[in-house]
Amino acid sequence: MVTTGLVAIDSTILATAIPTIVADLGGFSSFPWLFSIYLLTQAVSVPIYSKLADTVGRKPIILIGVGLFLLGSVLCGLAWSMPALIAFRAVQGLGAGAVQPMAITIVGDIYTLAERAKVQGYLASVWAVSAVVGPTLGGLFAEYLTWNWIFFVNIPLSIAAGWLLVRHFHETVPSRVHRIDWAGGALLTVSTSLIILALLEGGNAWEWASPQSIGALAVGMALLAAFVLVERRAAEPVLAPWVLSRRLLGVTALIAVGVGVVLMGVTTYVPTFLEALLGTSPLVSGLTLAMLTIGWPISASQAGRLYLRWGFRTTVLIGVVIVVLSTAALAWTSTTPSVLAVGLSCFFIGLGLGLVAAPSLIAAQASVGWGERGVVTGANMFARSMGSAVGVAALGALVNARMGGADASADPQAFGSASTSVFVAVAIAALAMALVSLAMPRTGRPGSHSTSDVELAAS
Repeated sequence: MVTTGLVAIDSTILATAIPTIVADLGGFSSFPWLFSIYLLTQAVSVPIYSKLADTVGRKPIILIGVGLFLLGSVLCGLAWSMPALIAFRAVQGLGAGAVQPMAITIVGDIYTLAERAKVQGYLASVWAVSAVVGPTLGGLFAEYLTWNWIFFVNIPLSIAAGWLLVRHFHETVPSRVHRIDWAGGALLTVSTSLIILALLEGGNAWEWASPQSIGALAVGMALLAAFVLVERRAAEPVLAPWVLSRRLLGVTALIAVGVGVVLMGVTTYVPTFLEALLGTSPLVSGLTLAMLTIGWPISASQAGRLYLRWGFRTTVLIGVVIVVLSTAALAWTSTTPSVLAVGLSCFFIGLGLGLVAAPSLIAAQASVGWGERGVVTGANMFARSMGSAVGVAALGALVNARMGGADASADPQAFGSASTSVFVAVAIAALAMALVSLAMPRTGRPGSHSTSDVELAAS
């Protein structure tokens, strides 16, 4: 729960202070990199960590993650410029790439399917507390102290998480010789980095039709194709082809991509949108955004009861309908913005995501045994992280193209129009996620005589 709290607080505390950080360090057009570089390093490292976790165990990997997250937080707090802060966020992302999927994998290891429904409530309580504490601290630090404390607050949490893991978590790892797919890991890292670079800097640092933009995209896609070929021949691939070839795992991975796009599209732009157009304080904008991370744990804590009664597919479909309607409401009301309208939209988006994210992931986990659970969890988290990273990059490119490099505070009306475009794009992504969810296999209720892990795996 403490390790989950690390990621939960970090996901809500930064967005509220973006205007303050930009005012201090400059670089408004570069601020999407603060999210994208974190999400990118998190995404590309998740499959590697997950494979290693199935090899050497969960405990050493999550401890490495906590250590890297602590180091990155300290460096971010000491950053002297926007490029330095972006670089140090990459270190933080490498830590988060181990912390979040390992915490979820460990839950899958030590609890049965029925017990996980109850554990969701405990983990949801962590997100609920973080939803209030994160934006509140972010707003208070930005308004009354300095933004640096947004990162320093992670120091005691990281130390506590590491101590609790060393003291209380014990595991038995099957002895087996493994071959690590370093070539696949390198190709995945470089290819996705180039694609993100092209999306973020196209129309900003260089023209979309420039050799730099075309070259980065072309090389990135070529290396991604090479990664697929390498994974087919690797003895123990970082991202095994079978993970996405099974219908259930492939669909849940695509759902995770949609969750990532929607989540980061809202959390990245809502605070700046409110502060630029309505002149709200960082504290108020943070608390408005917190409505999303309050709604999420409320529904996530009840999702277990729903999928145990009606099944994973029905639960997910209920969630995506709520997400589609609430993102559409956010896009529609953004033309005449108000704190109340944005807050209500965020709350219902969170309610919907809570019924989508956890049930779809648990359905994937339930379809495999211990030796494959780390890879399956990692693949799902990788998909979500890549959705977040590519989503932020694409939405950032959209905003930069509409703003022409201008600061949000310098031209609030232009930024308001750009933000509406972002929220429309998020609603379209939510609709696409809903269509994908329809392809989720129909199964009986988890734990019933008509549904077993074998049946789910074969789907």
